[in-house]
Amino acid sequence: MARVVRVAACQMGPVQRADTREATLARLIAMLQQAAKQGATLAVFPELPLTTFFPRWPIEDEAELLSYFEAAMPNPNVQALFDRAKALGVGFYLGYAELDRAAFDDGPGGNGAVRRRGYNTSILVAPDGTILGKYRKVHLPGSEQVKPGQKYQQLEKRYFAYGDLGFPGFRTPATLGAGIMGMLICNDRRWPEAWRSLALQGAEMVLVGYNSAAYDPNGGESESAELRTFHSTLAAQANAYMNACWAVAVAKAGNEDGAGLIGGSCIVDPNGLVVAQAKTLGDEVLVADCDLDATEQGKTKMFNFAAHRRPQHYRRIVEQVGAEPPQ
Repeated sequence: MARVVRVAACQMGPVQRADTREATLARLIAMLQQAAKQGATLAVFPELPLTTFFPRWPIEDEAELLSYFEAAMPNPNVQALFDRAKALGVGFYLGYAELDRAAFDDGPGGNGAVRRRGYNTSILVAPDGTILGKYRKVHLPGSEQVKPGQKYQQLEKRYFAYGDLGFPGFRTPATLGAGIMGMLICNDRRWPEAWRSLALQGAEMVLVGYNSAAYDPNGGESESAELRTFHSTLAAQANAYMNACWAVAVAKAGNEDGAGLIGGSCIVDPNGLVVAQAKTLGDEVLVADCDLDATEQGKTKMFNFAAHRRPQHYRRIVEQVGAEPPQ
């Protein structure tokens, strides 16, 4: 029996700092309904879609900072999305800022101090409402401290702890192809080790939400929106091919509170071919039929890990240069 999952990549336009939670959730539900109307059984939302991308600001007010985090999933702020998805029979990937008291770190105090409150997280929810798994972002970009004189900040290291769950693969029910799926978040998609960790568990589809700047977030003028969009698509295509899996990469895009975010949301097949890609920087739903059995060609031939990988040699890299970068 064919294991085809009809997937909807639900790209979002910007969410402004002044937007209400209710208005933002209504947009997510509207896209979910559009996905269901087109026959999708899995909707993939971006990284941190419930709020603006708050790590672009140094936030000292505790009440405002905590307002961006979710104490549990689901919770009253998002219950309507869970309820509607279950009623429609659509599973979903959802990114959010996860509040976790164990990760709290106020740092030394003062402007630019670390104020970790949890993790940059995503969950995979089955069409019946069951949460199949949770992932916490490992590759946090940016800095802990505010960079003086820099127009835009990227402060994920200030607000989030590094993910501590590894890269787990999750078995999905028949309603989602009875396969193995994995999750990544934004910057993770640029690191081949993340994809390979999932592929070694047999992952047939990798879901990625992102909020990627349309400028060099580390300062400078060397990266344009066009180049960063190209790199985003390239990462999805190359890693889908080299790990014989489907890739679904979904953006929050557009001008958000004066800072640009790239779009380029795409669905990529196991040969690295883009089968659907966003054409705008706004709310846009892309739908494609993804046959999980199409991964078999790569997994049993070119990227047959059991036959062709040589981990005994890869270990030498760690032995020679160490697992950590040189100081």
